[in-house]
Amino acid sequence: MTNDRLSTLPVVIVGAGPIGLAAGAHLVERGIDFVVLEAGDDVADSIRSWGHTRLFSPWKHLVDPASRRLLEAQGWVLPSPERAPSGTELVEEYLVPLSRLEPIASRIRTGAEVLAISREGMDRTRSANRSATPFLVRLRTEAGIEELTARAVIDASGTYRSPNSLSSSGLGLLGLDEIADWVQPALPDVLGRDRETFAGRHTTVVGAGHSAANTLLGLVQLAREVPGTRVTWLIRNAQAVRVSSSADDELADRAKLGGRVDAAVLRGDVELVDGFEVLRARRAGDGIELIGQRGDELTVHETDVVVNATGFRPNLDLLREIRLELDDIVEAPKRLAPLIDPNVHSCGTVEPHGFAELTHPEHGFFIVGMKSYGRAPTFLLATGYEQVRSVTAWLAGDLASATNVELVLPATGVCSTDLGGGSSCCSSSSGC
Repeated sequence: MTNDRLSTLPVVIVGAGPIGLAAGAHLVERGIDFVVLEAGDDVADSIRSWGHTRLFSPWKHLVDPASRRLLEAQGWVLPSPERAPSGTELVEEYLVPLSRLEPIASRIRTGAEVLAISREGMDRTRSANRSATPFLVRLRTEAGIEELTARAVIDASGTYRSPNSLSSSGLGLLGLDEIADWVQPALPDVLGRDRETFAGRHTTVVGAGHSAANTLLGLVQLAREVPGTRVTWLIRNAQAVRVSSSADDELADRAKLGGRVDAAVLRGDVELVDGFEVLRARRAGDGIELIGQRGDELTVHETDVVVNATGFRPNLDLLREIRLELDDIVEAPKRLAPLIDPNVHSCGTVEPHGFAELTHPEHGFFIVGMKSYGRAPTFLLATGYEQVRSVTAWLAGDLASATNVELVLPATGVCSTDLGGGSSCCSSSSGC
């Protein structure tokens, strides 16, 4: 096996969200062949799930530079630079046009779910000629199971499809099977698509971040419109430290969010139940009971519907045969973790970083975007764009460009945020 064969193979990009498509745009400019594998039926599938939500960042921070160059060459114009779009606007006005550019459109495969990644003919224990051996990507499509070979793999699959557990232990919630039909994912469309799920019912939002805050505010509005609608906010700490209301935050929409939720609690529009450690759940008649520890007492909380806004974690199952070097705490690449660990960096801007911080022992394999942050919730789209610029420069052999990491991020007083995007996402709950 020689590197000559590797050079004839494409780079496989997992995920057609903002970061995956940006990686494709950079590879187009570098003249490197690639294929984008998207599990959903269309690009940006995860963002479409929360498209009703407005992002924190204005347009000027949401468009990848290489993608912008390709789009503007075809007459595309950046929308109002200072205005923050919704997720749907981000998809329709930017990501869909980008995905339809011929050099990118011809390389996207939707409905292609990646099941596992390995090396051709090698599990993770074999070392001889490993870096010269193609990657093997196994995927599921409508036609069945198939495999592709690749010179390198960029995993931009995000974390939106792998939420944290409702259980405070991090393990699967005991009794979840009983209540699964009454548990909604983060950022439901409370005032639109999902209105009937919540109207006239008691909803408990579990989680202390921005996705919880957005959902709470939507439920408060719904309660004004539909009698009998009740809202409870359940958190395990004494306060929701992850919701920013800092005057130092340059993302003004994000800074306002915490204050609006605080005001709703003070008015009595939201019942706040703090210090509640969820242990298990069960059905009780037509409702749900969450059983938890509150102080020294075992407590039962009754509700009709639960929204799981507890954050997200990376799906590492498909990477079992890849040699990863991950931080023990946040499950991010080990060199990146000290820059983003929320236990250390409670507030402030994460330093820009590139391929060096994203490198694993598996030569030619990179996790980028929200998934690269593991369980840490401080991701910005602009950071992900810089990641793929650096990684693709490295793949092209341009070490000088790959190493020269330059990015100016908006100043922030936010402690942390909690959506991941998706895949790839960057919404009013992901802080971008």
